[in-house]
Amino acid sequence: MDFINPQNIINSLIYSILGVIVFWVSFIIIDKITPYDLWGEIVEKRNTALAFVVGAMCLGIAIVVAASIH
Repeated sequence: MDFINPQNIINSLIYSILGVIVFWVSFIIIDKITPYDLWGEIVEKRNTALAFVVGAMCLGIAIVVAASIH
């Protein structure tokens, strides 16, 4: 019953929140670096190719954040 330890649950929640924050900051930085508005291109102009690239970028950032927290 080691995994039900309240300290482990608190640590998991803290690292999860930290991971989400790092993910969003990374996405905002990449959005600012690109010469156009990523969200506008994907939603308003329905640019499917860019949506795939942004999705792959999000997965890459998520994997890096998860590996660094783990």
